[in-house]
Amino acid sequence: MTLETSHPGWADPDLQRAALDWVTGQLGRQGRRVTGPVEPRVRPWSLVWRVPTDAGDVWFKANNPGTRHEAALLAALARRAPGRVLDPIAVDAERGWSLLPDGGESLRDVLGRDRDPARWERVLPEYADLQLTMTPYADELLALGVPDHRPETLPRLFEALLDDEESLLLGTEDGLTPQAHDRLRAQRATYAERCRRLAEIGVPATVQHDDLHDGNVFAAAGGHRFFDWGDASVAHPFGTLLVTLRSVAHTFALPVGDPALTRLRDAYLEAWSDRHDRATLREAVDLALPVTTVSRALSWRRALDTPDPARAGYAAAVPGWLEELLAPPPVTPGGPATVEPPRAAG
Repeated sequence: MTLETSHPGWADPDLQRAALDWVTGQLGRQGRRVTGPVEPRVRPWSLVWRVPTDAGDVWFKANNPGTRHEAALLAALARRAPGRVLDPIAVDAERGWSLLPDGGESLRDVLGRDRDPARWERVLPEYADLQLTMTPYADELLALGVPDHRPETLPRLFEALLDDEESLLLGTEDGLTPQAHDRLRAQRATYAERCRRLAEIGVPATVQHDDLHDGNVFAAAGGHRFFDWGDASVAHPFGTLLVTLRSVAHTFALPVGDPALTRLRDAYLEAWSDRHDRATLREAVDLALPVTTVSRALSWRRALDTPDPARAGYAAAVPGWLEELLAPPPVTPGGPATVEPPRAAG
């Protein structure tokens, strides 16, 4: 993996000065002013500021090179699917900067008070509606730089990822063993066939969040808003369920095969039931879950495309997700019983 060593890092005073000037200027155009120091939250993949203003807090986000497409994607989602994301105050797509209003409490906050997984039965249809709304604009999203993880593309990306021994931490304590690497290479034809069949079913590609958990959903009175799109790609829509259902199972300690997970899967799939019969939709989910493990590995590799030394603490996610292709086939919606802890928003 080649890192952009010219990236100055989030602590660089010139970058921070430029960002603050940009934020101040964008707010000034709306007659607002900053009223205090920003509160930073730093991750290898992004810098996030809570910015106090005389009209309430706003949020600034700067993405690293691997997730820079998020700013342009946010603007496109707000334009094409209004009401499903926060309307940005401003975006600078070239620099990967965005400025957003405060979204209120998250779904995670709500579930902290009312631990009911059925709340997701209202969230997932709204997210599915966003995906269906964006389906005609898949080519537009690709032109904006949103990664291409469509089933037709993933076999080639899988092959290339297997050659990236640095990202796979090959032979290290946290990485793939040479034996696992060989077994994954032997899976290439099987993986390509899964992708072929998934594409053949005919559910068209659209935006796929790829990290949709309760920390990345705002729970507003008028409907849910989806945020933190840095992992997103243009992909098979059902890949969303890989992280979402695992997150739900993790949050509520649901066992493998719990009916609540099946109900959530079916609530999500209902949006496509006028186009495909339910048996075919369930087959597509069963194919999309293992296929999307490669997408997860790729999104983590992009997120860690940074010289930040803190990236080492997350690097095992790339080989970890890829190795799941060697796990037994899933026996419940949501995939194998292992759960990736939700990544902190930002």
